[in-house]
Amino acid sequence: MTVKRELIGGVNAVEGLLEGSPERIVRVWLKPAGRRLEALGQRLKAAGVAVEQCEDRTLDRRAGGLRHQGVLAECLPAPSLDENDLDALLDGSDQSPLLLVLDQVQDPHNLGACLRTALAAGALAVIVPKDRAASLTPAARRSAAGAAEHLPLIVVTNLSRTLGALAERGIWLVGLAGEADDSLFNCRLDGPLALVLGSEEKGLRRLTRERCDQLVKIPMAGNSESLNVSVAAGIALFSAVQARIPQ
Repeated sequence: MTVKRELIGGVNAVEGLLEGSPERIVRVWLKPAGRRLEALGQRLKAAGVAVEQCEDRTLDRRAGGLRHQGVLAECLPAPSLDENDLDALLDGSDQSPLLLVLDQVQDPHNLGACLRTALAAGALAVIVPKDRAASLTPAARRSAAGAAEHLPLIVVTNLSRTLGALAERGIWLVGLAGEADDSLFNCRLDGPLALVLGSEEKGLRRLTRERCDQLVKIPMAGNSESLNVSVAAGIALFSAVQARIPQ
C-alpha cells in the first residue's frame, strides 16, 4: 500500500514540523535566501533531512499554488486522532482541561488560525466533526504556523455524542452565539472547560446548542453583527486563560 505524502509550505509550518515530527519529513526544497531560511536549512541537514536548494520557479511549480515563503517540505501524513485519542488525552492530563470545539468550520485558514491560537492559550486539543468541516490541508497547516504539529486535532464521527461524553466527565460546555443573553465576560471559565464555536455562516447547529451548558455572546459596540470565528475563538480562549490566573 502506497502512503500518500503531503506538502507543507511556509517557514513557521516547516519549523513546527521539524520540531514536532521530524521523522515524518521525507525531503525539503529550499531557497537559500536570508538568515532564517539558511538557518532552517542547516537545522534540517543536522537532523538528517535531505535538502535540495532551488529557486522560486521550481518551488512554485512543486507547490502547485501553495504559498511557500521559500521552503517546501514533502512529508508523511500525521496519524489521524479520534474519540479514543481524546479519552487518552483527558485521562493523561493532570491539569484542568481547556478544549476548543469547532462545529463545522469549513475554511482551512480559519481552522489553522484557531489551532495557532489554541496552542498559544494552552488548550489540550481542538475537536472538529468528520463531515462538513475543514481538515488539515496544506493551507490550514500554513495558517497554523507550526501549531498543527504540536496541538492534537481530534476528528470525531458524532460531535453531539462527543459533547455528551465531555459533559459526563464534568467538563463545562460553553457555546458562543451572537443572540445569547449572557456575556462571555460574565461567564465562569476557570474550571474544566470546552469552548464551542459554530461555522462561519450558520453558527452552532441545533444539537450542538442543546448540548451546551451555557450560551454566551461577545459584546460588541456599533453595528457589528459577528466576528470571524478565529477572532472569536481567540477572545474566548484568552478570556479562559485570564480566568485561570491565580488571584
